[in-house]
Amino acid sequence: MNIIVCIKQVPETTEVRINPETNTLMREGVKSIINPFDMYAIEEAIRLKERFGGKVTVVTMGPPQAESALREAISMGADEGYLVGDRAFAGSDTWATSYTLAGAIKKINQINVANNSLADSGKGHGIDLILCGKQASDGDTAQVGPGISTHLNIPQVTYVKKIEEVKEGMMRLERMLEEGYEIIETSLPALLTVVKEINEPRIPSLKGLMRAKSAKITALTQKELNLDPQQIGLCGSPTQVVKIFTPKPRAGGQILKGEIPDITKQLVDLIKDEVN
Repeated sequence: MNIIVCIKQVPETTEVRINPETNTLMREGVKSIINPFDMYAIEEAIRLKERFGGKVTVVTMGPPQAESALREAISMGADEGYLVGDRAFAGSDTWATSYTLAGAIKKINQINVANNSLADSGKGHGIDLILCGKQASDGDTAQVGPGISTHLNIPQVTYVKKIEEVKEGMMRLERMLEEGYEIIETSLPALLTVVKEINEPRIPSLKGLMRAKSAKITALTQKELNLDPQQIGLCGSPTQVVKIFTPKPRAGGQILKGEIPDITKQLVDLIKDEVN
């Protein structure tokens, strides 16, 4: 199988600073890690490669420091990494991010087909599967994965907890629900977002660490992708942060005492006073 894993480098701490001019996260000087949910996507992709053969390509969109996340994924067993980075992409919301990553996936497919390392499926992607973590720990929107599938016009299954069966052009999955799970079959290529119940990420071997250290990371900028400038970065982000502030501390509440009828009357009177 030929698999692409989309990952994100996120701050390791919740103590992050906000740029007062752009209202975006300031990541410089903050220690970063691979988004924890993306680790499960990397692990699942490697397990599928071990079962069926093929290649695992890891893609991230971010500043130059995000290269370390790609090397960590390669140390686990991924084959190659692509860094999608350009100042034109800065400030992207989930819509612009998914649009940019979808464009990067199309470009990677073109590169692989040109190198005869990935057969074109005839559906315009040449990729069997795209994996993402269910959400990023710094945004918690869970929108980028589904957004990528929408831009690529391929099926999506979210909150996948188990891959039950893989056949030619088809996959059967267990999708986690609030209570239990459901069985879903999807055609391939498809995009899956996975939850932590799907596996336990491995620890990189010494051989993997050495390979990752010397691995080539391919950079993809706006020049290579040639995306619509009106759909990338802040300009292409319909969701924008207008103002960021710390809410004022809430005033202390009241403790109502007495029997239930008395408490009920007190509560009704308080609500009436608040309304009036």
